[in-house]
Amino acid sequence: MATAINIDTARQMAFEELTQLKERIIANMQAAGAVASGRTIRSLAVVTTDDGVALVSQQQMPFWTLEKGRAGGAIPRGFADIIYEWMKVKGIHGDPIPYLTDRQHKYSAQERGDRSLAWAISKSIKNKGTKLFQQGGRDTIYSQEIPKTVAAIQTKLSALLQSSVTRTIEDEFKEYRRK
Repeated sequence: MATAINIDTARQMAFEELTQLKERIIANMQAAGAVASGRTIRSLAVVTTDDGVALVSQQQMPFWTLEKGRAGGAIPRGFADIIYEWMKVKGIHGDPIPYLTDRQHKYSAQERGDRSLAWAISKSIKNKGTKLFQQGGRDTIYSQEIPKTVAAIQTKLSALLQSSVTRTIEDEFKEYRRK
């Protein structure tokens, strides 16, 4: 009687390794100063599906920008607002831009300066890309971690397969000896 590999055990192994990968990626993001609001970190999840286990990010932005930066070119609508929110989280401020009239205005002089700086930054990113992109990117967030995780999963699954094959051979031999 053949013994099958325990799929639940294999999934649990992969789940544990991917959870460790997630934690290493988060630690690398923090070490690199690549955390602003924490949304990307909160978006990381290890999920189990019918086909297996996966580490996913539910962020709207491409995950690879953490290492490569953003190239110049088209920017999404409202990108200056995204930069403005990033500036607020990072504590970055522009110079206040005072109004020339005494009437009531929509923004304070400081917010006006901050929004102006956010617009200038978004325009610069559109034209030249981010500083990280201009400097050639990095490979210290996840690129060095993924091969380690793949190797660990392969090693554990190989051991599980070897154990399963050994049990199957032993079971078959016992069955043969009984005959």
